[in-house]
Amino acid sequence: MGWAKQTGITAAIAALVTFAAQDARAANGAYAVDAADISEVGSCKVESWMSAATNTDFAAVANPSCVVDPFTPIELSLQTIRARSDGDWSTTIAPKAKTNFIPTGIGRWGLSAYGGGSFDAATGEALTAFAVIPATFRLSETMRINVNGGWLWDRAVDRHYLTYGLGFDWKFTDTLQWTIEAYGQAGASEIASVVQPRFQTGVRYRPNEIFSVDVIYGRNITGENANWITIGTTIRFPVGGSEPEHRRTGHL
Repeated sequence: MGWAKQTGITAAIAALVTFAAQDARAANGAYAVDAADISEVGSCKVESWMSAATNTDFAAVANPSCVVDPFTPIELSLQTIRARSDGDWSTTIAPKAKTNFIPTGIGRWGLSAYGGGSFDAATGEALTAFAVIPATFRLSETMRINVNGGWLWDRAVDRHYLTYGLGFDWKFTDTLQWTIEAYGQAGASEIASVVQPRFQTGVRYRPNEIFSVDVIYGRNITGENANWITIGTTIRFPVGGSEPEHRRTGHL
């Protein structure tokens, strides 16, 4: 009984840390696989989403971000994550910085990098650190492939993981976009599902340049082998009342 209880506690801690790692790495709203693009300097947005799993796990995330230019354009964000895993609640803060090296374009690869970490809001204890290289290949004005590769340190168990992601975005009408993605982390873990691939697919409705809403189905998104439903929104504050050209013209 003692061993079973200890195993359950270990699984809960691992899931809570995975919540922090998953959400801290998440970009493009509630999706986990990031694109290489960043917005114009001076533009800001607030992404938020709620995710509920069939095993009663839950996460609510708020992620404000802005693009500044101290020496090169950098997107700074600060996620707040309130999560429940196996009945235990946690609040996590996750700062992140991202910059673009090679702009994206049709028929060629774009490249960027981001890094950051997460810590427990109640205790101040550091939970994770991460660094990711997102690459994007634009097939057309309305379709792109995103590939991510990176590193994650799970401080709770002092383990390092290789992280990966592959996603596809297709804007099939002026207001609707479909996304499908697979991602995960590779390394040693006592909990098999932590290193099993995760999957999400969803539709984004964006009626204008300011607001969008996502409805997403996910599987194993925090390494617990459950099914998830996510509802997310994004509110944008474009610099000078305008968006980058690919967004003004309705492109991805």
